[in-house]
Amino acid sequence: MTIQTALAELSSLLGQRLTRSKSDLDLHGRSETHFPLTPPDAVAYPETTDEVSQIVKICAAHACPVIGWGTGTSLEGQAQAFQGGLCVDFRLMNKILRINPEDMDVAIQPGLTREELNTELRATGLFFPVDPGANASLGGMASTRASGTTAVRYGTMRDSVLGLEVVLADGRIIRTGTRARKSSAGYDLTGLFVGAEGTLGLITELTLRLQGQPEAITAAVCAFERIEDAVNCVIDTIQMGLPMARIEFVDADAAAAFNAYSGSDMREIPHLMVEFHGSEQGVAEQAESFGAIVADHGGQGFEWATTPEDRTALWTMRHHAHWAIMASKPGCRSIVTDICVPISRLAEAVNATRADIAASPITGPILGHVGDGNFHAILLFDDTDPAQVKAAEDLSHRMVERALAMGGTATGEHGIGVGKLKYMEAEHGQAWGVMGSIKQALDPQNIMNPGKMVQNS
Repeated sequence: MTIQTALAELSSLLGQRLTRSKSDLDLHGRSETHFPLTPPDAVAYPETTDEVSQIVKICAAHACPVIGWGTGTSLEGQAQAFQGGLCVDFRLMNKILRINPEDMDVAIQPGLTREELNTELRATGLFFPVDPGANASLGGMASTRASGTTAVRYGTMRDSVLGLEVVLADGRIIRTGTRARKSSAGYDLTGLFVGAEGTLGLITELTLRLQGQPEAITAAVCAFERIEDAVNCVIDTIQMGLPMARIEFVDADAAAAFNAYSGSDMREIPHLMVEFHGSEQGVAEQAESFGAIVADHGGQGFEWATTPEDRTALWTMRHHAHWAIMASKPGCRSIVTDICVPISRLAEAVNATRADIAASPITGPILGHVGDGNFHAILLFDDTDPAQVKAAEDLSHRMVERALAMGGTATGEHGIGVGKLKYMEAEHGQAWGVMGSIKQALDPQNIMNPGKMVQNS
């Protein structure tokens, strides 16, 4: 009854901002992918860091699990309460606290989404570049060390977070990092909490690095008859040092899904989607150089999107890829993979994955942020058919094994959660045990998002 005792105390603290309604619990128990509905025991909606601290202290006193929630767009079960407990939803902590245009940084609360932030930044000439596609909360993006379509130029959340405010498992409030662009003072605690998936504490404030809005932007899409030609075009582009803002790959199955969902008229063959940022002259030179590389690899049907409306349509189509692909097989569930390999092994990894899927009884369109060696297969299966379930699990497993054998990683951006937990030892060896020791030191009761990231949590 310890959880129930904790919830009674939390109800006195939060009043109506603690809910146990079925609709709220189900909303916070869902997954975007194949994990089953797993509702928490209750959902809390704090408004301040002090409230979060009090919530965690109460939960610590009664050994009640605490799971952070942003917008629920994580793909490996990070925000689900598999061991019950309290879900802390940060939607009411969604303010911009300070914009520092001269220093190109901003302080925000964790419930703010990336689209909300960029809307507020328009008048400053600055923007926040990390773009995972979904309109995710920035606290959640930091917790999963998210990246996205622009990572090839601007980096990931690891590169964009200057400092954090975090509530630890005993309710202590700490600050990590500073607004300075570099420091040699002590352990990199900011880096420790970015990507920790809420297993070490709850992020209640972030200081983020911003970028200047480019003078000129242009985007394009081009087609290739063969996957290897498109991927080798990407490899040559990166190795030549061409500063792409985005360079995305979609295979024939993904192009077909786009056509059906978005009303586009892409040829149902592999495509690259690219974008250039810079000065007018710089963008023109980059586009010309890229055009020459495309021609060398047999690319065709170059279509430029130079107006803001055309560019928005192009990237909206790409960002809606998950829903477009899900709509291509109504009623199916999905395993969404996200392996990342060294750029020199990218063509080999994509081709091997495509051959694996073609030999299986299920479909799995491939797409991804190939400019940094990261790609996805959205494996679609009927969860009432054991053969299809096993085929999807086997395909995902072989993709990860292949990536690790190539010197890559099990996850380039989606994180570990529970879905990739079984690969941590193979990827990290004894370092995984060190992660467990850090978890034990900061959260000895194992109340912070238990069951995720580390062994026997």
